[in-house]
Amino acid sequence: MGRYVFKLPDVGEGTAEAEIVAWHVAVGDHVQEDQNLVDVMTDKATVEMTSPVSGTVVSLNGSPGDMAAVGAPLVELDVEGAGNAPANGHAAKPAEKPAAAKSAPAKPQAPAATPIAKGEPQEAKAPVAAKEETRPIVVARVPGTKPLAAPSVRARAEELGIKLQFVPGTGPAGRISHADLDAYVVAGGGGEVPSPHGGYAKRDGVDEIKVIGLRRKIAEKMQESKRRIPHFAYVEEIDMTELEALRAHLNATKQAGQPKLTLLPFLMRGLVKLLPLYPQINARFDDEAGVVHRHKAVHIGIATQTANGLIVPVVRHAESRDVWGNATEVARVASAARENKATKDELSGSTITITSLGALGGLVTTPVINHPEVAIIGPNAIVERPVVRGGQIVVRKMMNLSSSFDHRVVDGYDAAEFIQKLKGLLEHPATLFMD
Repeated sequence: MGRYVFKLPDVGEGTAEAEIVAWHVAVGDHVQEDQNLVDVMTDKATVEMTSPVSGTVVSLNGSPGDMAAVGAPLVELDVEGAGNAPANGHAAKPAEKPAAAKSAPAKPQAPAATPIAKGEPQEAKAPVAAKEETRPIVVARVPGTKPLAAPSVRARAEELGIKLQFVPGTGPAGRISHADLDAYVVAGGGGEVPSPHGGYAKRDGVDEIKVIGLRRKIAEKMQESKRRIPHFAYVEEIDMTELEALRAHLNATKQAGQPKLTLLPFLMRGLVKLLPLYPQINARFDDEAGVVHRHKAVHIGIATQTANGLIVPVVRHAESRDVWGNATEVARVASAARENKATKDELSGSTITITSLGALGGLVTTPVINHPEVAIIGPNAIVERPVVRGGQIVVRKMMNLSSSFDHRVVDGYDAAEFIQKLKGLLEHPATLFMD
């Protein structure tokens, strides 16, 4: 037997280090050649690190959230043959076969000492034979160490009145699965008796979720935007009755292959008509160089909620597409973002962003500007409510349009005038299509 030390390879694009996002193996696991060992995140993408050899995992270096330098040891394995390092783990020579590195969707975390975030796939359930004895198995854990379990397992354990600290875990790093809960109950475990009052039972405990990977990137981006940009918000009420009637008619009469129209392509159409009149809004501000880059092209970011967090794919050259074309492109880039297939170009270069909560739009939002842009537009929910028109109270479909601007670049008067003109276009939708 020999020892093989797998080091973080150079994944290209000048990357000097990467963040460990999720381990897919644990100490004692036998891995096959080309099996995924760990996901790491660079500034560009999440990358799978696959094993160049078959062997048994002896040690893992680093936890999710840690940064690893290129060339740093990640995994040590016992292998058949000489390996590439002595048994003490110090590499005797460079790895003869570099690990395969390929772009991959961000995987859910599987930390060695932290709970797993919601939305991850559950581990394979290891069958556990029913115990003959009636006394529950007691598991000794290091004081202060939290048992690993998915949120669904924790919720079920709480319903059963089971303390997870006493449940044996058969998953990686002792992680507890639903099968482990079943085995514990069969063995006579059960902990506290569930409260007869159901939803009024006391709940204790705190889940500590380490902010890593894409969630860390999002947090850093939002913090940077709020720290560097003096935001000011502006909200206007818009009568959407006519535009909603037009949208319904176009959807009812659309041709086969044409996408269903939402509000977004009409809002995009309004932006591309107005932004040439307000070039200071279709801009990116390099505040370190003190230069505002006013763009002729309109590249619209579409804030998209995904299973991994908020991502902003970009519809490039929205000015060159009609409402059908923009609707098609929005659907395409949003789908690519949700499936973690969006390219670098599809996730960068926007000149203004639209953010929408859809049916959860609420009354008003104060959206955070997507740095280094200088403006963001946020449509809120469309609701029927009474309004006064011509001295009469009538029911109309109304929507609040929220917006935020960088006050260093955009004056309040210009921002208000811009939104008022956008309001006029949306309230009289025929003008959206008049040159």
